[in-house]
Amino acid sequence: MAQLLEIPRLALHEQVAARLRTLLVEGTIPPGGKLNERELCELLRVSRTPLREAIKLLAAEGLVDLLPNRGAVAVRLSEVDILHAFELLAELEGISGGLAAERMTEGELAELRALHYEMLACHARGDLSGYYRSNALIHTAINDAAKNPLLSKIYREINARVQSLRFRTNQDSAKWQRAVQEHEAMLQALVARDGGRLRAILVEHLLRKRDAVLELMRSGSAPAARKA
Repeated sequence: MAQLLEIPRLALHEQVAARLRTLLVEGTIPPGGKLNERELCELLRVSRTPLREAIKLLAAEGLVDLLPNRGAVAVRLSEVDILHAFELLAELEGISGGLAAERMTEGELAELRALHYEMLACHARGDLSGYYRSNALIHTAINDAAKNPLLSKIYREINARVQSLRFRTNQDSAKWQRAVQEHEAMLQALVARDGGRLRAILVEHLLRKRDAVLELMRSGSAPAARKA
């Protein structure tokens, strides 16, 4: 009986983590913002126990920092942090793409194609939140299709810390349109099983994201970490 009662409890904190993740990625809780437990319990209609478990999960993912005497705050990256993260992330996505082109099954390719069309529909509607969810699932699917658990583990750890910044780059319509075109090229490379081409597209795609993030930060549109 105790085991049966544990299952919904775990499911609840994972659901809370998913909702918090959206608030962090979409900037409802801005970088450096405190995760106020009382307010979040009211907003999410949960008790403090699953909320705290969810916050610990997001801290392990790198989306939240747990600070002495301050509690949990949304991660806030410096320019150097961003340069280092995207430098590594570009290579990890490139490796994922090269391996995925060889190892992705036809079923996985069909699912990725469906996600791609869903993403295009969101773009056509101007639904940035929906677009970003589909977009993130596409990048994750490519990483999963590489079928390298160690690569996936490292990729997820690095990618989690820059999710909110990647989301903001598509608020510029020209950059958003270019990102869509790059995703079209990714799908074509996957269909052709051209790992070298897909790797090059993904590396360039991530470096463009890095430049867009830095541009936002320097213009004051994206919060930067305070210098010590």
